[in-house]
Amino acid sequence: MITRDVDAFLAFARGCGPDFGVPTARAAFLVSPDGFARAEESARDNRYMAAAGFDARAALLEHRALHAALSRELPVACFPGDPLAPDGLFPNNVFATVPGRLVVGRMRHPVRQREASRQDIRGFFRDLLGYAETDLSQQPHPCELTGALVIDRARGLGFCGLSERCDEAGAALMHAAFGLRATLLFDLAPGEYHANVVLAVLAGRAVIASPRGFADPGVAAAIASLYAPHAITLSPAEHAAFAGNAIALSPDGVWMSAGALAALTASTRDALQRAGFEPRSVALPAIEAAGGSLRCCVAEIF
Repeated sequence: MITRDVDAFLAFARGCGPDFGVPTARAAFLVSPDGFARAEESARDNRYMAAAGFDARAALLEHRALHAALSRELPVACFPGDPLAPDGLFPNNVFATVPGRLVVGRMRHPVRQREASRQDIRGFFRDLLGYAETDLSQQPHPCELTGALVIDRARGLGFCGLSERCDEAGAALMHAAFGLRATLLFDLAPGEYHANVVLAVLAGRAVIASPRGFADPGVAAAIASLYAPHAITLSPAEHAAFAGNAIALSPDGVWMSAGALAALTASTRDALQRAGFEPRSVALPAIEAAGGSLRCCVAEIF
């Protein structure tokens, strides 16, 4: 099922148990922010990107600390960056996996489309891990993978935010590529570019959502209802600090930037603890100037 009909989606999704797949990744990979700079094309539809003040050295140091921190939780590889691809440190938009298969997305902006041609990353999965490949990068519809599509891996459910970075045809291609049971399509609020900035499903049992990131806040409430009582609604301040750009890489921990963690209210912290998640963080202020945060840096390997 792939639909905009919230009621139909909920009726179907409530019958989906956590038997579709493992809820968290077995490994991950990063791409170093070599040549870190403002990408003017990406800035056209990313209001989170800073206008100036990009600090390449600080971004590299933050990224190294992120790699070290995440590696304490699961195996994490890191590929070198490309100075001609200044957004390349956000590989989850371009590369994603299901068990035994690599999915390559189609980026909206030409500055990011070149990332999909990286033969080192493709070869890592093809030649080392033996993964098959689904390549969506050459078709015309934008589909920026787990930036646009938030996935409940345990139940096989997708939540796809439509914007200039992902249209309905692109969403359908991703739905098929990930082999999902059901995907809900919804419009993001004006000025939002990716669903994973306003929505996170944590290990298949909790959700973080920012209603102001949805064109219809009722959709956020509907998604939250699937995960009650572990449904967390973010305040505008938490949203602005990238608290929605979080990821669970194990059943008991949720990762976000230090800025996002500092912005959490006491009620959000309590709700995460009740859901069984310990907040873990890395300081990423230089990286966040590029318009993404911790979750955007992490490409999951299933």
